[in-house]
Amino acid sequence: MTEKKYVGSIEAGGTKFILAVQDVESGEVIAKDRIPTTTAEETLQKSAEFFKKNPVNALGIGTFGPIDINPNSRTFGYILDTPKRGWSGTDVKGFFERELNIPVVMTTDVNASGYGEYIARGRDNSKSYFYVTIGTGVGAGIVQAGKFVGLNNHPEMGHMLVRRYPGDDYEGNCPFHGDKCVEGMAAGPTLEGRTGIPGEKLSRDNKVFTYVAYYVAQLLYNVYMASRPDVMVVGGSVLNDKDLEKVREFFDEFNDNYVATPDLDKLIVRPAVENNGSATLGDFELAKELLDNE
Repeated sequence: MTEKKYVGSIEAGGTKFILAVQDVESGEVIAKDRIPTTTAEETLQKSAEFFKKNPVNALGIGTFGPIDINPNSRTFGYILDTPKRGWSGTDVKGFFERELNIPVVMTTDVNASGYGEYIARGRDNSKSYFYVTIGTGVGAGIVQAGKFVGLNNHPEMGHMLVRRYPGDDYEGNCPFHGDKCVEGMAAGPTLEGRTGIPGEKLSRDNKVFTYVAYYVAQLLYNVYMASRPDVMVVGGSVLNDKDLEKVREFFDEFNDNYVATPDLDKLIVRPAVENNGSATLGDFELAKELLDNE
């Protein structure tokens, strides 16, 4: 009888770590947990304890960053200089390899989500898939022909420069770029920063959502001009389906008939995986590839 195999996923976010185990043969998720992101030492140790109770043969990690993805680098698998206090210089990949004695693959959380979308949408290697999350921060990745764009360094498209929406006088929320980048002007904290009210309590007709849609549309248009993806997935909790209509309108305005585009309702879409599950699906699949290559 063939021994059953299991893969694990860690969606490592700035506020929580989502842990999951999948039965490779059935595809069933057999264990799941969520732990708060506290100190690096405490959070990683609690995550390791979960997988010691629920053993896996390989582990996929999608984490907040920036991270070192260069296999020839001394800090491969580390979190680099990050705004998340106490996490800079953390050897995430190496920690789990030592603690669990299993192969580990690690990428950014948005790369993992992009890979999950690629899987959910049929593994079509004739297409490229762009994924961006608009949440506490803004991050993005591209999967082209089943491979991540960015060989030794991952994209940091959340810090792409943007121009202001007329009348938006917000000073910006990015500690590095202030009001000059997408994250500084469109991430979740900018909603409360502009209004004094948490984003989830704001009326959806508040003008701040128009501002955010404008900056997100700039990011999408710039990416489209640079890489011409076939599908552009907008995830995260800040924008909803109705807001995406504004994003498409601004995108069309920026393009001004310069290049032919597919139907924007099919180009700019929401995730195919429900409940923000794209990263977990992507992690599982990346871990399975480790097993296949053993």
